[in-house]
Amino acid sequence: MGTVDDLQQRVHGLRLADDVLAGGDLIRPALRDLRRAVKLYRENTHTSEVGRQLLRQIGELAQIAGWIASDAGQHEEAERIYRLGISAARQAEDNTLAGNIAGSLAYQFSNTGREAEGVTLAHVALNDAGADAPPKARALYLDRVAWAHTKAGGVDNGQQAIRALGEAGQALSEDSEGAESPAYLYWVDAGELRVMESRVYTELRRPLRAVPLLRDVLSEYDATHTREMALYLSWLAVALADANEPEEASAVAERVIDLASDIPSERTAERVRVILQRLQDYADVPEVAALLAEHPAA
Repeated sequence: MGTVDDLQQRVHGLRLADDVLAGGDLIRPALRDLRRAVKLYRENTHTSEVGRQLLRQIGELAQIAGWIASDAGQHEEAERIYRLGISAARQAEDNTLAGNIAGSLAYQFSNTGREAEGVTLAHVALNDAGADAPPKARALYLDRVAWAHTKAGGVDNGQQAIRALGEAGQALSEDSEGAESPAYLYWVDAGELRVMESRVYTELRRPLRAVPLLRDVLSEYDATHTREMALYLSWLAVALADANEPEEASAVAERVIDLASDIPSERTAERVRVILQRLQDYADVPEVAALLAEHPAA
C-alpha cells in the first residue's frame, strides 16, 4: 500500500504540472509513469485491496496521461490511454473515475471531428457515474455534455447544451465543505463552469453573453497558467469578432499568439488558427490587416 501511496503522489504531481506546463513538455514522463504502473500491477503479487487501489491509480494516471497526449496532438495515443484507464477504473469498480476518463475521451472526440461519438460518450460518462457521484463530478460531466452538444451543432443541440450548463451549475451548488470529492477534481469550481459557459456561448455565436463572462474569468485567472490563459483569451478574441469589435479582437489575438509561441500545445496552436481564420472577415480593418500580414492564416 505504501507503493500505491507513492504512485498517488506521482499522479497528483503530474496534474499540478499540467496546470503550468503543456503536453509537449510532459508527454514523456507521463507515459513512462503509466508504463511503470501497469508493469507493477501485472508483474507483482498483491492483496485484492492493494490490487484494486493500484487499478484506481492506473485509471487516474491514464486520465492525466491521456489529457497530456491529447494536448500534445497525439490523439490516437490519447484514445488508447483513455481506454486503458476506463478498463482499469471499471475493474476497480470506481464508476466516478470511469466517468471522468470517459468524459475526457468524449471531450477529445468533440474537438477532433468526431462530434456524434462525443455526444454519445459524454452521456455514457454521466450516466455510468450515477446519481451518487460527488457534486463536483456531476458538474464536470454535465459540462462535457454541454460541450459535446455545442460542437455537434444545430438548434436542438444548442438548446441541450444550455440545459446541461444549467444542470452543471445546479450540481455544483450541491457541493459543500463536508462533501468528499476525489483529489482529481480539485480544479472544478464555479470559475471553471463560467469558462465552459462562455465557450459554449462563443460557439453558439452569442457574444453578448460570452464576452462579459470571459472578461470576468480572465480578470481573476492565475497568469502562471499560461496555456489556459492563451486558450481562454482565444475564445474572447473570437467572441469580440462576433460582436463586430475587430480592433479589440485583433489586440487580444496578438496576445494569444505571443503566449502560444512558447507553448508546445496543439490545442493552443489550433486556437491560433481558428482566430486568424475568423479575423479574415475583417481583413480590411487596419489593425487586423497588420496582424494577418504578420501571421498569415494557415
